[in-house]
Amino acid sequence: FSFKELHGIFPWLVESIFGSLDGIIVGWNLRCLQGRTNPTEYSVALDFLDPSGPMMKLVYKLQAEEYRYDFPVSYLPGPVKASIQEQVLPECSLYHNKVQFPSSGGLGLNLALNPFEYYMFYFAISLITQKNSPVTHHISPSNSAYFILVDTYLKCFLPTEGSVLPPPSSNPGGAIPSPAPRSPAVPFTSYGMHHTSLLKRHIAHQPSVNADPASQEIWRSETLLQIFVEMWLHHYSLEMYQKMQSPHVKLEVLHYRLSISSKHHGSPAQSSYQALHAYQESFKPTEEHVLVVRLLVKHLHAFSNSLKPEPLSPSAHSHTASPLEEFKRVVIPRFVQQKLYIFLQHCFGHWPLDASFRAVLEMWLSYLQPWRYAPEKPPQTAELLPRSVSEKWAAFIQENLLMYTKLFVGFLNRALRTDLVSPKNALMVFRVAKVFAQPNLAEMILKGEQLFLEPELVIPHRQHRLFMTPTLGGSFLSSWPPAITDASFKVKSHVYSLEGQDFQYKQMFGTEVRNLVLKLAQLICQAQQTAKSISDHSAETMASHSFFSWFKFTPSEMNGSYTGNDLDEIGQDSIKKTDEYLEKALEYLCQIFKLNEAQLTQMMMKCGTAQDENGKKQLPDCTESEDGLVLTPLGRYQMINGLRRFEVQYQGDTELQPIRSYENATLVRLLYRLSSALNERFADQMDVLCSREDFVGRFCRYHLTNPHLVQKIRYSPVLKDRTNQNWGPRISLRFLASYRTLTSLLMMYFIASWFSVGPVGCTFIILFGYFLYAVIMTFFSEGWKPHEH
Repeated sequence: FSFKELHGIFPWLVESIFGSLDGIIVGWNLRCLQGRTNPTEYSVALDFLDPSGPMMKLVYKLQAEEYRYDFPVSYLPGPVKASIQEQVLPECSLYHNKVQFPSSGGLGLNLALNPFEYYMFYFAISLITQKNSPVTHHISPSNSAYFILVDTYLKCFLPTEGSVLPPPSSNPGGAIPSPAPRSPAVPFTSYGMHHTSLLKRHIAHQPSVNADPASQEIWRSETLLQIFVEMWLHHYSLEMYQKMQSPHVKLEVLHYRLSISSKHHGSPAQSSYQALHAYQESFKPTEEHVLVVRLLVKHLHAFSNSLKPEPLSPSAHSHTASPLEEFKRVVIPRFVQQKLYIFLQHCFGHWPLDASFRAVLEMWLSYLQPWRYAPEKPPQTAELLPRSVSEKWAAFIQENLLMYTKLFVGFLNRALRTDLVSPKNALMVFRVAKVFAQPNLAEMILKGEQLFLEPELVIPHRQHRLFMTPTLGGSFLSSWPPAITDASFKVKSHVYSLEGQDFQYKQMFGTEVRNLVLKLAQLICQAQQTAKSISDHSAETMASHSFFSWFKFTPSEMNGSYTGNDLDEIGQDSIKKTDEYLEKALEYLCQIFKLNEAQLTQMMMKCGTAQDENGKKQLPDCTESEDGLVLTPLGRYQMINGLRRFEVQYQGDTELQPIRSYENATLVRLLYRLSSALNERFADQMDVLCSREDFVGRFCRYHLTNPHLVQKIRYSPVLKDRTNQNWGPRISLRFLASYRTLTSLLMMYFIASWFSVGPVGCTFIILFGYFLYAVIMTFFSEGWKPHEH
């Protein structure tokens, strides 16, 4: 194929692979392509799209011819799209000199991208656009072809060892030219100072044929990272986007708007202004999206930690450090930190309160622990002990203080609203507590807070730019700010660049957050008690399935109460795991915030985890009112999360309960009439027998007395004054209408027939056996009533 033909089919080929931007064309569906289910297609796709495969070779061929391809601005992340449409250029150098306005009859703004950028734009954005792909089997995102390709591209263009492999060239003596600067079609104002790109710095005065290979490799690395960050992390409300901009740039934008307004009598500027501020992006990242971002974070930590040790002489460093080494030094603060912080805030505030939040949690914890991806290994003797965080990471912690403190507070607020009895939720609390309890980490976070809270010295006006670094994402060699030697200035610069000068910082080790931790500790204790009660309830249920349970009803069957919990099905093993996670999490929280035994004891008394006389949980938190008990907000929370509950029981005449599904309706009515006749006929005689104090009286009370005289029933919170209905001794035959009882009797008669025992003899044996059982139970328990519960 000639270059012209390849140029024509390239956009079609890219769209056929990654799908269309509107999601209508699915393409190869790389996100659902797995080696386990489609091994042939999987291997072919990976080979074709490999950095050294046919597709990338085509990209480099077209790159050599300096072709350009249009990418619609309307499919860019919302904040960037809204800014460009108002003719405000984002800080990221990826968009500089690329915006092309349509000619007469055009349909919208476009970015003029070179082949490498065009290919990577489609590859990155397919993670966002292709959401409704048909799925016929379970998909593991980490095993998909898309996930593997992301990992492959990161290892190729951001290598932890060596340098980036040079691109293949059709011209043996030449190199792939870098993108040529393009003049913008219309004047743009910018959200920040225009940044000198790395490529311009190294080859501004060199012919493209003899371009420095180091510059070429850095150009591809920088472009790849910028595209991934822009497509995957640059999603949040426009208000937040503008909040991230510096005050000086906001003033520049305001002057620009005023100048436009004066030229066009206000209407165009007003309409664009309203359109800009009316924009709110509805962005809901998927779990797969978060997993890919976590892969990016982990690789960037490994990439940054592969930086060679600095030479002793600063002058030697400035002359000998390669562009790749300088890129490693600033890759996280310059390109990732700010957008990842806003992305995590968005997820913490909008993600559902369920176990799927684990993906976001692990991405956050991966960013907080760069030492996990450092090349050095811990000594063999210290493997069993918690690894102490080295002091060399203090600078990283201070320059990412909000990642540790503000997001920790955000996690606390989420944890306080989740059901900690669930093993998956308990595991998340355990993971966070374990990470922050690493030796020396809490002390370094506290040191960072102290540096931020130090009194601010008078700063000359010319140094105000210190509080605007790091920038939103310009090229990393752009106009280096003066070195900040004061650690306090570095921390303040970090906080103010992310949250603005008027940010009110909430101390992680302050009183307010400490109170939140105490509340979480209370919920942990309550969840432990709930898990224990569920375990005890399950054990009691299993124990009740004895031989004699076939002859009687359980209390819940006859009084209609529900004494279980929605978590009864999680099993004993899961309950044990929950208890282990919560116990260790509470221990770690005590280590982090120095909680002592007295505080824990006082906290447990306040949360009311003491058990009542029956060994069950207390009632939900209530207050007395004229209408009875009224749930407090804490009580509603306890009921919603299953921490406490009212035992809902039938409180009327047990003989008049609604007919159950396991009962024969005709027999229930007939037996009720028979029982009523017997009770009316022999009422006086039963009263006399039950009033006796000897064994006969106890035996009769065991079978004939009302359970309301023995057991106090917990009433509904809406009923304050309820008169206990106190019926006298009576006979209840309703248990004979149960299908279970009838089936048991038939089985007994059937088994007796095998031993040549007739119906009369079998009836006598059953009555005699039950009489012995009743005599024994009369001696040991007078309060338990098998027929009246």
